[in-house]
Amino acid sequence: MSPLLLSLMVFGGVTGLVIAVVMLWSGQKDAEVEDRLEALTSGKAKKGKDKAPTENELLAETWNRGAGSIEQAIANHLNLQRLFIQADVSFSVSQFLLACVAAALVGFFGPTLAGLPVKFAPICSILFVFMPFAWLIMKRRKRMKKFAAQLPEALELVARALRAGHSLGAGLNLVGAEMSPPIAKEFARTFEEQNLGMPLEEALENLTERVPNLDLKFFATAVILQRQTGGDLAEILDKIGRLIRERFKIWGQVQALTGEGRLSGIVLLALPPLLFVAVYRMNPDYLMLLFTDDLGKKMLVGGIVMQLLGAVVIQKIINIRI
Repeated sequence: MSPLLLSLMVFGGVTGLVIAVVMLWSGQKDAEVEDRLEALTSGKAKKGKDKAPTENELLAETWNRGAGSIEQAIANHLNLQRLFIQADVSFSVSQFLLACVAAALVGFFGPTLAGLPVKFAPICSILFVFMPFAWLIMKRRKRMKKFAAQLPEALELVARALRAGHSLGAGLNLVGAEMSPPIAKEFARTFEEQNLGMPLEEALENLTERVPNLDLKFFATAVILQRQTGGDLAEILDKIGRLIRERFKIWGQVQALTGEGRLSGIVLLALPPLLFVAVYRMNPDYLMLLFTDDLGKKMLVGGIVMQLLGAVVIQKIINIRI
């Protein structure tokens, strides 16, 4: 049996298994939703249970209920659901897994169709399967960065609303109505939660969980302490906003001073792969020793490890936290 046929059979079997598990899990979602709606509307327990769950227990129940073992493992180790919320995407775990499978298929068959040797297909497939994760992390990082840039203006807007005689909830609603996403969406959701009966402390805690921002935690802590001990909350918010603006100013100066180091890191990290592709296009036999000879394989693994270590070291040098 040829290596290509064997690889296709193994890859097809694994892909079919993943798709089957995802479809099985998706088929259980309708029944799960019906059970929850029935319990919420009638207050009755499911058959075979002595005690019906309360409404708060049903609302606090995570998406893991009824999920398969693959989704359970992903939820426990990768926490995809929280990443979806922080990145503001409407994907489900099933759709995301299918996207990973599709990317793996493209990575497996793409090099072969492009004329590259079959031995590159598994490597490209492994690389492509992480592309949806990279996209999700980049989208989350972009959204968190925009939220951090909007936070000083939002705090000053809340402070002005407090000085005008409005309540804190009205200030949160004003941010949701006057500003643009993502901060408008998050503050509006916090206002709706406390407006529907949730304690403000709990609503702010949910906000800090959805948006892991240190300055936002300062804001939530200041609000909670002010409600317990009293004080001028508007002045506190002004000081926090001013502190954030000064921090952004210093961060911009640091970015300017470390620009040369960041550019050098990009060049040094991109040079080996680009040189490998260029030499392979000009003289493929010259590089085949890295895959056929034992010493060449050790050198290839060592080069990849050193490349990764260099990337980590350069990142540590240029990543100065303010």
